[in-house]
Amino acid sequence: MKKTIFSLALATLLFVGCKKEQNPFQISKQNIGLLTDSTQVKDLKAVFVNDSVVERLLDNEFTFNRTDIDVFDKSGNKLLTLTPSKIQDPTSTIETIKILDSRFKTDKGLNTKSTFGDIKNNYKISSIQNTLKNVVVFVNEINAFFTIAKSELPAELQFDMNAKIEAIQIPEKAKIKYFMIGWN
Repeated sequence: MKKTIFSLALATLLFVGCKKEQNPFQISKQNIGLLTDSTQVKDLKAVFVNDSVVERLLDNEFTFNRTDIDVFDKSGNKLLTLTPSKIQDPTSTIETIKILDSRFKTDKGLNTKSTFGDIKNNYKISSIQNTLKNVVVFVNEINAFFTIAKSELPAELQFDMNAKIEAIQIPEKAKIKYFMIGWN
């Protein structure tokens, strides 16, 4: 009897000791730490139990009545900005996540302090979109898009919204302005 209890206790201890803990700053295709693409707004305080979750209703003609949720660490540093797919719906899932803290990293080490060269050398670029002040680089492999200011580009591309910008035209040292994950 004592042998069975001892064996059971040892097996339980080994199972618990070998369990891999989720890195709270790990970015992958369907999760950012404990936040997943199926996490509902009502569950955010449980996901970010050690952080502060603040909901902001942006109600004007320019934000299209959007609700953003900011996540701050205990020191008051903003970590993430989450945008739910439905306004003021506690059962809504998160549609986009703006990564603000450099501790959040992909498996290949990409974070907010990375450069275009880091993106290009580690992931397949799905597409590049030219906007008024930025270029947006899409990486479908991790559901991410990176915004780079046009001021980082050669002068002939900075003011032409119609130019088709190719990866080869973006300098490797171009800094990431925004790093976002999009879940549909």
